Amino acid sequence: MSQLSLTLLFLGVAALLLLGNVLRADIVALMLMLALGLSGILTPQEAFSGFSRQAVIIMMSAFVLAEGLRRSGMTERMGASIIRLFGAGERRLIFGVMAAAGTLSLFMNNIAAASLLFPSISGVARRSKVSSSKLLMPLAFGTILGGMATLLTTTNIVVSGLLRDANLPGFTLTEFAPIGVPLTLAGILYMVFWGRKLLPAQSPAERHEEGQESADLLNAYQLSERLVRAMVCKGGCLDGVTLAKSGLREKYNLNVIAIQRGRSTLPIEAGTALKGGDILLIVARPEDSLPESLKDMLEVLPSGEWQQDYLATPDVKLIEAAIAPRSPLASQTLREMRFEQKFGAKVLAIWRRGRPIRTRLADLPLEFGDGLLLQGTEKSLSLLRTEPGLILLAESAPSGRMTLRGWATALVMLLTLALAVVFPSLIAEIMLSGAVTMVLIGAMSMDQAYRAIDWRSLFLVAGMLPVGVALNKTGASVMFAEGIVAAFRNSGHLGLLAGFVLLTVALTQIVNGAAAVTVIAPIAIATAQQVGMEPRSVALAVAVASSMAFMSPLGHSVNVMVMGAGGYTFKDYARVGIPLTILLVMVLMVLLPLLKPIG
Repeated sequence: MSQLSLTLLFLGVAALLLLGNVLRADIVALMLMLALGLSGILTPQEAFSGFSRQAVIIMMSAFVLAEGLRRSGMTERMGASIIRLFGAGERRLIFGVMAAAGTLSLFMNNIAAASLLFPSISGVARRSKVSSSKLLMPLAFGTILGGMATLLTTTNIVVSGLLRDANLPGFTLTEFAPIGVPLTLAGILYMVFWGRKLLPAQSPAERHEEGQESADLLNAYQLSERLVRAMVCKGGCLDGVTLAKSGLREKYNLNVIAIQRGRSTLPIEAGTALKGGDILLIVARPEDSLPESLKDMLEVLPSGEWQQDYLATPDVKLIEAAIAPRSPLASQTLREMRFEQKFGAKVLAIWRRGRPIRTRLADLPLEFGDGLLLQGTEKSLSLLRTEPGLILLAESAPSGRMTLRGWATALVMLLTLALAVVFPSLIAEIMLSGAVTMVLIGAMSMDQAYRAIDWRSLFLVAGMLPVGVALNKTGASVMFAEGIVAAFRNSGHLGLLAGFVLLTVALTQIVNGAAAVTVIAPIAIATAQQVGMEPRSVALAVAVASSMAFMSPLGHSVNVMVMGAGGYTFKDYARVGIPLTILLVMVLMVLLPLLKPIG
């Protein structure tokens, strides 16, 4: 089999693994890199060249610089000031949230920017009596839009590196701004005047917070259909037994979410002892129900009308939280981390990818972006605040005075960006110098700098970058270019450009944008060179298109991050994101030929 055929085979297998979500994108990238090296298509130096590329160094440095800026407190102040500037009201808040998110994402990773604003925006929503579901998707979209206007976005960095591989000048720090800023403004205006009408009216937990009955909350999380009321039989096997030793959850998969003793609501703690006459509110699957073996211990009661004090009292609170990016809690189960014992809070339900999970939660591995509905005390809330892997919603951002070290950190960031603009050919060296300086001035320790780096993204990019070398080396990029030229022969340069943009947008909705551009960009550059188009303009269009990840939560991690707390479904992203994507593609196709030569 020829090297060209092998390359196409490896790419096809990788595409199937990515599209089918069989394996994580980063491990697929590393497997593809190894396949290209072991098959002899690439030399060892070429196969591992991704780890030494400027793109990887710039990405790594950008993560550290962003973390330093976050630790300085400058970003929190910037975001809070913009939101405060635009005041209350749904339209004004959406504009302020998206402006703040877009501004922060000019300097830092989109996920980092969203993480900073996430808790405070949830609190702003409640104080302004605007549903958080009207603000969280705009927050996510604002960070993605702002990332279009700067080089410091993963896909833009990758495409810049691929241009250098083709012996063409890479992009400068500000080269995306003339295209990205108008696109950002167009996206914000769309959300302010039209997109907001397509968003859900409420997130699930807000129905409880507006003072409606607990039944509304239970219905919102679809818990009511799983509820059973049962009374502890006096003298039965459960009389005098603690919850921990009752075996109700471990043995029978029954999740006790409330205990009524007379007019009091007891805390749901492992050491709480049950007594005859206690009324339990239990969540169970229909197939679990109450087994025959429990009939002598529990007496099933009519459903009755459940009032708010069954789930929350002055001493017991309902708390919302989300799993943070790069959280150590992700992939762990509640049982493994001893969540209830550690925080004194009980997980009532998990909102994942548009649907609630209500039972058998103890052995369910948590995922990034999961929304957690928790029940706990004020002490629980204090303990939860100390866990960096959780984002508590409706929490205000810290508001301390800027320290001298904080101002020094902000100055380092400013100088780094300024030097990167003045000396674009040295951008990797300048960015890495800025990151090292952050550690030297004490903005963070070296261990904290390592933790700030999203190694998953880094290995994904390092593993995928050699694909471009293989496409060029085997002639695959030229072959694809000739096929595309033949298909768009009568469409002209603008039609060819539109074809690449639409292909990139479509692929970005289902696979990581960095993976998409490492395949499409080399082909687009080769095609442009073959037909006499300006390759840098075509590459810029592909890079910008790879950020249009609005139609599916899978298109970008920041969409997954807000999905649980906003109560969004896949349909919500499609309903809001499809018109937005069409608008941005149209603006891009009009704007790019006016600002950049395409042929």
